[in-house]
Amino acid sequence: MNCIAIHHVRFEDLGSFAQPLADAGYQISYRHAGAAPLSEREWIDTGLIVVLGGPIGVKDTELYPWLAAEVEGLAQRLSRKRPTVGICLGAQLMAAALGGRVVRRIGSSGAPEAEIGWSVLGLAGGGNGAGGADAAGSAGPLQHLRGVPVLHWHGDNIVPPDGVLAAAATPHTPCQAYAVGKHALGLQFHAEFHADALEEWLTGHAVELQHAGVDFPRLREDTRRHGDGLIRAGRALMRDWLAAL
Repeated sequence: MNCIAIHHVRFEDLGSFAQPLADAGYQISYRHAGAAPLSEREWIDTGLIVVLGGPIGVKDTELYPWLAAEVEGLAQRLSRKRPTVGICLGAQLMAAALGGRVVRRIGSSGAPEAEIGWSVLGLAGGGNGAGGADAAGSAGPLQHLRGVPVLHWHGDNIVPPDGVLAAAATPHTPCQAYAVGKHALGLQFHAEFHADALEEWLTGHAVELQHAGVDFPRLREDTRRHGDGLIRAGRALMRDWLAAL
């Protein structure tokens, strides 16, 4: 019952997911993907691995060569159907390991555009544009997010591998979540986000936010309004996913 949370920047941690993991009996440890990479045996044998977010991209292997090893470790683990969760960058790395792709997100203007801020997801099977009559996860843990504003913070989009359906979407982000069997869950958005961490995120992502033209007062106000609801829904999501393993 050990859980390794792989982080890329320290302030993007397990957030609200830590409590249901501890309640389920997991002993949690953190490892930096590049500074303290997992061994081959750890990739395969660890009870649960959660790959967290970060400001780099799947294709940045020339700048961060260890990303290739991270994708390979995920490929080895997922081929053995070992329990794995990916969040934002983590979900993108999982998709690449499964044979999918990651592309730049294109906004309504036709130009690359980041999705940063709070909005409600369209869940698959809900008649709200997410696609798929009964995509994996649509009737499972993601149900706790129905109607709940979640935090988005990404500039890339996931193109799932063949046979894997998107379980949630927002405008211009057709794959906000996907599942592979009961052992793997990818979340493009930040269901784990804890509102208490906002100022760390604003500081750590300062350059990205300025380039994206993010409205800081609005982001703070939306976090004040929606943060507690996401904490409750995120914890319920993780409890249900763990119970189904």
